[in-house]
Amino acid sequence: MASRGFTTFQLTASLLVALLATCHAGSIAIYWGQNDGEASLAKTCASGNYEFVILAFLPKFGKGQTPQLDFASHCDPSSGGCRSQSKDITSCQNRGVKVLLSIGGADGSYGLSSPGDASQVAMYLWNNFLGGTSSSRPLGDAILDGIDFDIEIGGAKFWNNLATDLKKLGKNGGKTVLLSAAPQCPFPDEWDGGAISTGLFDYVWVQFYNNQECQFDAGRAAFMDAWNKWVSVPAGKIFLGLPASSSKDAAGTGFIPADELTSRVLPLIKGSPKYGGVMLWSKYYDDRSGYSSAIKSYV
Repeated sequence: MASRGFTTFQLTASLLVALLATCHAGSIAIYWGQNDGEASLAKTCASGNYEFVILAFLPKFGKGQTPQLDFASHCDPSSGGCRSQSKDITSCQNRGVKVLLSIGGADGSYGLSSPGDASQVAMYLWNNFLGGTSSSRPLGDAILDGIDFDIEIGGAKFWNNLATDLKKLGKNGGKTVLLSAAPQCPFPDEWDGGAISTGLFDYVWVQFYNNQECQFDAGRAAFMDAWNKWVSVPAGKIFLGLPASSSKDAAGTGFIPADELTSRVLPLIKGSPKYGGVMLWSKYYDDRSGYSSAIKSYV
């Protein structure tokens, strides 16, 4: 009887563990577009490693400027060359991968001067990359799944207006617009904080790198304090943002070796109801390290 009872207990426990793992199974988001020599967009999605690919960047917009894409040597937006990416975007989406355009970045010329400016930028994004219509769509006819806010310069005002306007355009146009943000891990984020507080963001991939006070090597207490603050925000899913390589070109600090991530870090955060997975910067570095392949089955 004792032996049979123990076996039943073990079975029940195993089922509970499996259920918990399923409930909190995460995914990997990757940034693509800023480095020469990384895999094409179609090959990135065909790898099967990612559920989100974030196109980086639209680094020029707002304040009366003509918006401009920058995808390194992948294509030349000034000549209309980036329209060739339309086929790859559609290929990604047919595989179930969500493709978003990241606005901002660490370098660029962008910002919003007023709620009206935010409305104009929202309309531009809607007509040129989302469900609207324009004769000049820089990425061709493909309709992206959403917009990512990687705001690191240009002021902290009116991003909440932009988020609100984008969601309204999607609702009125019958096409869901996903919103994501990439704040730094010190809480609240200096730039994205106001936008995220609207409660309109589906995904928040927090950059736990280049921020020594809250990344994992600052100590478990500091890391968990920051993580717990981020999972308290009114957003859908929270992702752990990391560099995909130990290369200092990927990030100055914050890299976590794959075995340490899977054995020491993910067990701390996967129990969070808002846990969404891991965001990696970027495809170029992942190509060279194989990081996403090493962690995929654990995320």
